[in-house]
Amino acid sequence: MVAQQDHPVILRRCSPRRERHAKMTENNISFVASEDNEAQEALARLAARYGNLPPEEGAIIVALGGDGFMLQTLHAHVGRNVPIYGMNRGSVGFLMNGYNEKDLPARLARAEPVILHPLRMTAQSASGKGTEALAINEVSLLRQTRQAAKLRISIDGRVRLEELICDGILVATPAGSTAYNLSAHGPIIPMGAELLALTPISAFRPRRWRGALLPQTARVGIEVLEPVKRPVSATAGHTEIRHVTHVEIAQVRDLSVTLLCDPEHNFEERILKEQFES
Repeated sequence: MVAQQDHPVILRRCSPRRERHAKMTENNISFVASEDNEAQEALARLAARYGNLPPEEGAIIVALGGDGFMLQTLHAHVGRNVPIYGMNRGSVGFLMNGYNEKDLPARLARAEPVILHPLRMTAQSASGKGTEALAINEVSLLRQTRQAAKLRISIDGRVRLEELICDGILVATPAGSTAYNLSAHGPIIPMGAELLALTPISAFRPRRWRGALLPQTARVGIEVLEPVKRPVSATAGHTEIRHVTHVEIAQVRDLSVTLLCDPEHNFEERILKEQFES
């Protein structure tokens, strides 16, 4: 997956219910596309060929674009009972299936679903304002100035690291583990591992701390030490909060979104393959 600063998530495979799924795909597709010219041209061709329902009416949403647009689409439909199938009209396309205009209903009927649960960030700012936001891949905290951040890390209410001096820190799900988390030298988490990655970004002290693997039920608390001298921002999805003083991060098990993958290019295989890429 490409690194995205939206850049939830524990993922698990579901057994596809093919007969019901096939009925959903016939004349019930909603196409959405990024603003890129290639994606917009594909949208026009596919809509002319298969019709195009509004996103709120389609039984399946087909997203045309790259990983960033797919993350945006997934985020927009969290909590809705509508699966989302991506076709790559971007660059890397880790979250996307290959682009092919032929026999699309048949492809959708045999696609395999993956359930994603988002992370919820609850951030307190220096002004006293509280903000909540969801993220599909990870929640990240980053220093705002030349001064390194000083953070105190708690897990389920217990302080585990009194002081971390760093450029930042992030909490990632298995889906997000191959994105920004991997770029920060965090671990790739296999599908179904029911873990979250807690990964520092350029840790200075403790110099040898490389992060931790946490159970999916963990609640991560991050307190910003010296917030005036060393301001920190927090990002979840498309939401960024400046000058945060405290952030809580936890996975939301009662919210989900469904990603559809071609069987020959399923998401478990993509995650596994990343561990053998040079």
